[in-house]
Amino acid sequence: MTSDSTIKKVFTTCANAIARGKLISRENQQDKEFHFQNWFLARMDETAIHHEQGGRNSYPDFRIVHTAEGYEVKGLAYPGREVTYDCNSQVPSGQHNGRTIFYVFGRYPTKPDGDTYPVLDLVICHGDFLNADHEYVHKNKSLKGFGSYGDIMIRDRKMYVAPTPFGIVSGTAHLQTLILPCQSKATKELKLVGELVRKESDHLIVGYGFDLVRNTLTPQVVPNPNAGREHLFEAWRMRDGSDQPVVMRKQLSSVVEEEEEALDDQ
Repeated sequence: MTSDSTIKKVFTTCANAIARGKLISRENQQDKEFHFQNWFLARMDETAIHHEQGGRNSYPDFRIVHTAEGYEVKGLAYPGREVTYDCNSQVPSGQHNGRTIFYVFGRYPTKPDGDTYPVLDLVICHGDFLNADHEYVHKNKSLKGFGSYGDIMIRDRKMYVAPTPFGIVSGTAHLQTLILPCQSKATKELKLVGELVRKESDHLIVGYGFDLVRNTLTPQVVPNPNAGREHLFEAWRMRDGSDQPVVMRKQLSSVVEEEEEALDDQ
């Protein structure tokens, strides 16, 4: 992150808006995806930081004009799915096309009693907290010749399911938290509430194969040359906010697996 990073101004603007009771406004009952993104857009406008908003299928959702940064926004209904989320177009990462990427996670009521309702809690994190790999490039591929007449195309359209900060750490519920790489400079508006470590896995999936007869998916795995490498992060909160510490969950994999199994059953 550079000295002219926008992240702390964006976070403090969002946290202050929640404290002032700035509500999400849903245009209609069918607006199931973009109401929280519109709330964040209003906060971006409040910062007076020049930004561009991408189309519905672009990545990231917001691009800063004068600094190589971007913001990807994810709204989560609560109670509901909160440990993982679907990445339909890009695997999460802290870098994309030369930009530093931050992820904005906000939870809101699953069944609000009207078309305006609060942001229950907020976590903004550096993309490296979700995935530190900057090399992988997402591409959809296809092949022809499937079917009895050989004229059907199979399209490999990947969807990634990644853990959210609410699944990775505890201590963020009903609060506003900022998670950044270690050694980020403090400001008079923020206080440190957690030191977090993410450790790289022993193996990497570099490919997979799908058996169309048996309907089985087989991963291709190689040793991770950076196995055991630790990535250090810090959790921050508004100076006048809660002192609730943010800590790593001890059994992240089991929490994710339980939610995935529930989704598969649905």
